[in-house]
Amino acid sequence: MKYYLYILQSKVKETYYVGMSNDPDRRLHFHNTDNRKAHTSRYRPWKIAYSHPLESKKEAIAAESKVKSWKSKKMIRLLIEDVINIEDYL
Repeated sequence: MKYYLYILQSKVKETYYVGMSNDPDRRLHFHNTDNRKAHTSRYRPWKIAYSHPLESKKEAIAAESKVKSWKSKKMIRLLIEDVINIEDYL
C-alpha cells in the first residue's frame, strides 16, 4: 500500500500542516470538516499544496518527521515549488 507525505496550506493565513496518510484527500476533508478544536481548525480552509508517494508507512513517517524537523516555512515552500526533492533528505 502506498503512503504519502502531504503538506496542507491554509487559504487564509500563511501556515502549513505536514502529515502522512494512505489517503491524503480523505485527510484533507477531515482537516476541513472536523469539529474538534485543533491547529487545523483555526486556519480553514486547507488545500493540498504538496503530496509525495512513498512505498511504505515507515518511509512516510520518516519523511513527515524530516519535514517537521526543518521548522522553516522557506524549506517547505521550496519543497512545494519543486525546488528541492524530499528524496534528497531521506
